[in-house]
Amino acid sequence: MRKLLLFTMLALLIGGGAALAITVDEAVALFQGSDIMIPHSDEGRATLEAMIGTFRGALAVPDDLDELEEADVTGFEVDLTHKDVVNKLSQAYYTLADAFLAGDPEERNTYMKGRNWGFKSLRMNPDFVAVEGEAGDSWEEFVEAVNQEADISALYWAGANWLRWGEFNPLQAVVALIPQQTDAISKRCIELDDTYVNYGSYRALAAFWAGLPKLPAGNYRKNWSRSLGYFCHIVDEPEICADWDCDVCPEPGEFDPAANEYFENRVFFVEYYLMQRGMWNDAKRILDQVLSEPIGEKFPLYNAISLEKAVGFLKEVEEHL
Repeated sequence: MRKLLLFTMLALLIGGGAALAITVDEAVALFQGSDIMIPHSDEGRATLEAMIGTFRGALAVPDDLDELEEADVTGFEVDLTHKDVVNKLSQAYYTLADAFLAGDPEERNTYMKGRNWGFKSLRMNPDFVAVEGEAGDSWEEFVEAVNQEADISALYWAGANWLRWGEFNPLQAVVALIPQQTDAISKRCIELDDTYVNYGSYRALAAFWAGLPKLPAGNYRKNWSRSLGYFCHIVDEPEICADWDCDVCPEPGEFDPAANEYFENRVFFVEYYLMQRGMWNDAKRILDQVLSEPIGEKFPLYNAISLEKAVGFLKEVEEHL
């Protein structure tokens, strides 16, 4: 009933072409679990953009603050009591880019804004700053700072935005040490709560290892075995998972059936692993499975997005059968 009331409220706010206004309390109420409770539609995008404006207003972010510059965002003073708002702003930017800006010229910049606010939240912790050290120090000190950080929301959304920004240019990402940093962040999130964002850190690491370039040397290059190992935490595919012996694979019987409720787990498996490896029959079987299930009320935004992607992937898969 509460979800219905929220959607009704949003429809009234958006309807009639009036400018959407949303309070901080209303914006926060739309964060339920790991999803933002908006539809995948123009109305949902308008709501999300209004939420971003509301959070920026709550933080008193001036219009001339360059959110694409890490130093500017890091140097902007925010009271520690507003740390959760900073985290939600980081997530909202990620969601805007991921859900509504695919192919838009602002897509990558929006991930960078989310990344900078996520790192801003991390650096609101003086212990993080003390361990991280001064700018220009080695990335190992950053990893040490991550490993003692306990704010999973700040860690997760900083890493998610940073990783997606890097996907636009994998070689640039390697030079910028994004693989080392996001690998450390995701592993720390797993230590803190591996179920966060519906096992999102396993999903991120699985796609991460599949998406790295095939470099001639070094640890951070494409690794199918490691990708599958992480995917096997979030998909119930014992026959496929039994084919690999890896240091990140789950123990037999560890799969949580709740992971199937979040369609992106299986759709990512198809997109980043099965299709890339030419496993077309398995890809079709899993896509058919996802497309036969209702979106449900728990994850209205991302299950809708995953179903749309599944339809497109299925057409491509069937061309190879």
